[in-house]
Amino acid sequence: MNDDAQLRLMARIARMYHERGIKQSEIAAELHVSQPRVSRLLKRAADEGIVRTVVTLPAGTFTTLEEEIEARYGLDECVVVDAGEDETTVENALAAAAATYLETTLTGGDVIGLSSWSATWLAAIERLQPFRTQVASAVVQLFGGIGNPTVQVKATRMIDLLARATGAAPEFFPSPAVLGTPAAAAELRNDPSVIHILELLPRVTIALVGIGSLEPSALLRQSGNIFSDADHEELRAAGAVGDVCLRYFDADGAHVDSDFDRRLVGADADQLRAIPRRVAAAGGKRKHSAIHAALRGGWVNVLITDAATARALLEE
Repeated sequence: MNDDAQLRLMARIARMYHERGIKQSEIAAELHVSQPRVSRLLKRAADEGIVRTVVTLPAGTFTTLEEEIEARYGLDECVVVDAGEDETTVENALAAAAATYLETTLTGGDVIGLSSWSATWLAAIERLQPFRTQVASAVVQLFGGIGNPTVQVKATRMIDLLARATGAAPEFFPSPAVLGTPAAAAELRNDPSVIHILELLPRVTIALVGIGSLEPSALLRQSGNIFSDADHEELRAAGAVGDVCLRYFDADGAHVDSDFDRRLVGADADQLRAIPRRVAAAGGKRKHSAIHAALRGGWVNVLITDAATARALLEE
C-alpha cells in the first residue's frame, strides 16, 4: 500500500474509533483488514500527531496547581480544594477533602499517628464511614493529650472514631502536652505508660497533622496545652512562625529550640519528620507563612489545602 493510501486508511480508522466509538474488531470487519493492523495504525496515528489527547479539567479541580506545588516543594502529593477565604468555609472544604483522602489511600497495614488537637482532622474523621476491612493496626496519639476536661473529650473522641473506622487499636498519650519545667517533662517521659507510646512512634507509617501559626488555634487554646505569654515571646524572638504537633519552626522551616520545646511530652522534631507519609490538612490566609515554612522544612510531604493558599505558596 502506498503512503497516501496508508495515511487515508489510518485517518479513517482513527475517526471510526475515536469519533464514532466503533470497536477495533468491528472496524477490522468493516474495512476487511486484520484487527492487529487496526491496532498498529491507531498507535501510529497517535505517534504521528493525527490523534491528540486533550484532557479538559472539570470545574473545581486544580491538577496543574497541584503539580506545580509538588514540583516546587518536593511533595509526594498535593490536594487542592475550591474554597472561599472565610476561615470556616476553608476548614469545611479541607475536612471534606481530608476525609476523601483517607478513604482512598488507607488500604491496609498502616499505623496512624494523629495530632489530636486539629479541628480540621476532627471534622474530617467525623465524616468518615467505617471501612469494610481493617486498614490500620493502631492509631497513636502523637503528643500529650490531657487538658481541659471539657475539651479533652474532643481529642479522645477523635482517636476513638478513627480507630473504630479503620479497625485499629487506639493508643492514647497518657500525659499533658506541656509540663511546667523541662525536668518535669523529662521525668514524665520515663514513666512506663508514656514510654509505651514513645516506643510506638518508630512504627508509625502515616501522620495526620495540622500546621499551626504562632497564634494557637481556638481548639488548642481551649485545651490548655499552650504556651504562656513568656513562652510566646521567647518563640517569637527566636523567629518561630508555625508548628506541627507543637514543635515550632522558623520561616526557613528549621526547628526552633526553646525552653517551651524542652517542656513538651510527645514526638520530637526528628521523630515527626522520620514518619514516611506526613499529611497536613491546612489552609486559610492566617496560615500562609506557617504552611510555607513547614513545606520548606520538610515537616510534611502531603498537603491538603485551598486554592488561594496554593497560589500564595507559588508566589513565595
